Amino acid sequence: MKAAIRVCDAWESTHDRPIYTLSTTCPDCGGPAVNSAPAPYNPEDPYGEYRRALKRRDAD
Repeated sequence: MKAAIRVCDAWESTHDRPIYTLSTTCPDCGGPAVNSAPAPYNPEDPYGEYRRALKRRDAD
């Protein structure tokens, strides 16, 4: 039950607001629904440095 709530994967381009569901597909557009919860925080994250560098690169 931890990751039961899902959100439409393409809601930003397809819908005007997030569409939440318990199904694996979006009830409005039929697209895939993904886990809506963020990954848990881990201070020993071995890939955190790379993720932050990617965010900085995309922001430029």
